[in-house]
Amino acid sequence: MLAFLALALVALVGIAPQSQAIVIYTGWERHALVGSDVRLSCSFFSWRWTSEDVTFSWSYRPDGSRDSISIFHYTGGAPYVDNKGPFRDRLEFIGNPSRRDGSILIKNVDYNDNGTFTCDAKNPPDIVGRPSSVRLLVFDKLPVQAGVITGAIIGAVLGLLVLIVVIYYLMRFLVARRVFNLSVSKHGKKGKGKEGSQPRQPRRATPFSFFSS
Repeated sequence: MLAFLALALVALVGIAPQSQAIVIYTGWERHALVGSDVRLSCSFFSWRWTSEDVTFSWSYRPDGSRDSISIFHYTGGAPYVDNKGPFRDRLEFIGNPSRRDGSILIKNVDYNDNGTFTCDAKNPPDIVGRPSSVRLLVFDKLPVQAGVITGAIIGAVLGLLVLIVVIYYLMRFLVARRVFNLSVSKHGKKGKGKEGSQPRQPRRATPFSFFSS
C-alpha cells in the first residue's frame, strides 16, 4: 500500500507543472531631453507559452532616495496607472503582453524624473525571477554617448581593414598580370629565335654554275 502511494505521488509530481525561472530585460540607461517623451522597455524570457495571467509591474526610485514607489501595474489583461504619484498624468502603457512586452512611455520628462525605474514580470507558473532596472537621465542637451564613440572607432577600424584587404588583392592581381605578360613575351621571343636559327639549304648546282665560277 505504501509503495502504491509513493508511486502515485511521484506520478503526480511528474504531471504537475513545475515553475521555472523567468529572465527580465530592460535597458541599462536612457537619456532624454527636457520636455520630451521617453520609452522604457521591458520584456522577459520564459520557457512557457505566454500566460493569460501574465503581469508587469513598474516602480520608481528618485535619485538620492532609498525608497521606491509603485507607478504601474498590468494584470488581468488591464493596465493600472498610479493616479497619485509623479507620473499620474504622464505615464502610458505601450507594451504588448501577448508578445511579452511591458514597455511604458513617460511623457514630458523633467529633471525631477531622474532616477531608477524597475520592471518586474510574471508568467505563471514561471514566477521566479530578478527584476531589471533602467536609469533615466534628463538633460538640456543629449551628451555624446560612449557607445556612439566606440561604434565609430570600431567602424573606422573595420573600414581600414577592408581597405587593406582590397589593396592586398589588387596588388596580387597586378603582380600576377605582370608575371603573365612577361611569361608570354619570353615564350614569344624564344619562338622567333628558333625560326631564325634554321640551317641554310645548300645551293643546287646548275649547268652554267661551273663555267661562271
